[in-house]
Amino acid sequence: MKLALAQYPVSYLQSWEAAAEKISNWTAQAAEAGAQVLVFPEYASMELTSLLSVQEQQDVKKQLPALQPYRERFVELHRDLARRHGVYLLAGSFPVHEDGRYVNRAYFLAPGGRVEFQDKLVMTRFETDTWGVAPGKGLKVFDTACGRLGVNICYDSEFPHLARALAQSGADLLLVPSCTEAITGYHRVEIGSRARALENQMYTAQSPLIGTAPWNEVIDVNTGAAGVYGPIDHGFSPGGDGVVVKGPLNVATWVYADLDLARLREVRENGHTINARDWPHGVRQAAPGAQVVTF
Repeated sequence: MKLALAQYPVSYLQSWEAAAEKISNWTAQAAEAGAQVLVFPEYASMELTSLLSVQEQQDVKKQLPALQPYRERFVELHRDLARRHGVYLLAGSFPVHEDGRYVNRAYFLAPGGRVEFQDKLVMTRFETDTWGVAPGKGLKVFDTACGRLGVNICYDSEFPHLARALAQSGADLLLVPSCTEAITGYHRVEIGSRARALENQMYTAQSPLIGTAPWNEVIDVNTGAAGVYGPIDHGFSPGGDGVVVKGPLNVATWVYADLDLARLREVRENGHTINARDWPHGVRQAAPGAQVVTF
């Protein structure tokens, strides 16, 4: 599987047509490089707030309803691009109004035209307390012609049991679209992604939003680097540290990786350690809780 991760720069756009052209050009570049699965970051769709009125741009509560008329066009654009280029495409997540609330949704588009999605399940304080975005429900494993994959949106990657549930359902690859303001936030998601790769002996792949958007408090500053991580075993990373590839910090670019899923499955059975298989043993050992010893 050839994977492409966008270090995607937020832009101030003058029209919907300009937005469509930007996303189309990015997609075409990765497809022409031979990528089969393309990943855009969390809240990449929020650059569409540049198309709203100044009052809506400056009020985080007004942005959510004002963005909803763009949702169908946003999904159809990515659906058309997936079909046109014959790729699987994880679109930048979009705040979707559904059942009386807003959820952070990443749409997954297939070459044949099918549209699926994964919602973010654990929300940051800003999302719930300031912005009013609520957690979604349920995990999905996407069984593609390239392999089985799942999605943990940004903060979700910091909670081991979410990735574990996906791995137990057959996911070999975990996509982690992210949007973090500070370098500390980026590293939390990066370290979470690396830990999930270690625990489950799976590939994890982070795609960050980068750049600045002074007109929008939600994405005013964005920091990160794309990275692909694998099991810490022979044959996965040049330095033996599980880092398959990593992009340059805060540079607009695609980061590519060729993933060997057969090798991944083999190491789960015969690796130097078998973390994925030993997970239940660790759960059993932890079940009684820790004994407090007073000195």
